Amino acid sequence: MVQTLNKVGENRYRESFGRYYEDFNIGDVYEHRPGRTITQADNIWFTLLTMNTHPMHFDEEYAKASEFGQCIVCSPFTVALMVGMSVSDVSQKAIANLGWSDIKLTSPVFAGDTLYSASEVMEKRESKSRPGAGIVVVRTIGTNQHGKEVGNFVRNMLIAKRGHSVEDKVNY
Repeated sequence: MVQTLNKVGENRYRESFGRYYEDFNIGDVYEHRPGRTITQADNIWFTLLTMNTHPMHFDEEYAKASEFGQCIVCSPFTVALMVGMSVSDVSQKAIANLGWSDIKLTSPVFAGDTLYSASEVMEKRESKSRPGAGIVVVRTIGTNQHGKEVGNFVRNMLIAKRGHSVEDKVNY
């Protein structure tokens, strides 16, 4: 997590998070911390909020008869957590998410698992249409508490350059 303190007055500082376009280097890997332990309540709430009616996520008796023997965490929740954990490192200064691709869910996640994620900078280029921004592409990988990969995806973002973020323009 990139955190800086900006002096905003006499003996007064404001924390700032995230990276500007210029701060990204191809090949750098950002380990996102803290991790997040998932509860069955988290899983059920997310499942019901998104109207996912598959009983593998909230019906313990149904799930006992499955190959997993227990409820599995709803996959979009796993992806959402991986994205959320990466925000302070890779997209806090984003102008827009341009898309996610190559989403792979490689191992099931269960209530009680702790999720960690890390993002590697794959590409970056200046924006042709926005001189105050650039496009950054990262691959984010999620692992559980045992270091086993549970998923990965590629994310494209439009990231502000220094002096061009909302944070730079308002008294935020």
